[in-house]
Amino acid sequence: MHIPFFIAKHNVRIIILNKVMMRTIYRNPPILEVVCEFRLPLNTQWDLTVPGLIFEKIKDKFPEREQRNIHEIEMKQGPQGMRQELRVSERVVLFNRKRNIFVQIGEHLMTVNCLKPYPGWKNFQPNIEVAFRALLDVVDVYKLQRIGLRFINHIEIKKIPVQLEEYFNLRPYMGPDLPQNVAHFLVGCLFLFENGRDACRIQLTPVPAEQAEWSAFRLDLDYYLQEPGAVSAKDALNWVEGAHEQVEKLFEGCITDNLRKLFQEDE
Repeated sequence: MHIPFFIAKHNVRIIILNKVMMRTIYRNPPILEVVCEFRLPLNTQWDLTVPGLIFEKIKDKFPEREQRNIHEIEMKQGPQGMRQELRVSERVVLFNRKRNIFVQIGEHLMTVNCLKPYPGWKNFQPNIEVAFRALLDVVDVYKLQRIGLRFINHIEIKKIPVQLEEYFNLRPYMGPDLPQNVAHFLVGCLFLFENGRDACRIQLTPVPAEQAEWSAFRLDLDYYLQEPGAVSAKDALNWVEGAHEQVEKLFEGCITDNLRKLFQEDE
């Protein structure tokens, strides 16, 4: 089960043109939050001193420390099938001075979160590296149970209703014999990468808009390692870089040029 996510701001596009990679930055990106998650195998040695030892190593970048209780819903298989179980776990949260980037440490778990305004990957990625290397200095980690890189986008369009095909390449299709005035929808896909080692779940759904006469949508891209132990600790940061490249491409594949105009694509 994923930890609670907050949200961020900034995005880039990768285009292949004449075999030259070009990167375009949006001046008004829709990103609300970025989360990078590392889950360790349950047999990894862990004790209550781990969060404090990590804090000592990264307190120059993350000087503010808090303790929080996190409520999670865990799916478990029982005699009657799948059931939901509420679980409460403790997290140590380490904030940077602006409190827009923070590290969460729980048992066999570390996440690095970034809230809006997102500073861009080149500024956020070093925080992931600092935190993860501190984890490796404190805990003997050989393989990762799970790695995840999640981008959550909040997209607002000044129009009601919105013709989805004008803005999204990922959208529901209603045939001519179905009503066209859809009040709500949830559309998603699961894409496989690296011969099934990795996967990316993409979901699009409408959400309440902050202003009247606007339409709002949540576009959620969650790229993760779906084969436990398939990536070693020494290769984890390279995996994160590759995941980021894939998420950028998938984001661009989900949207049309009308949205790129709204995001104010730099030429």
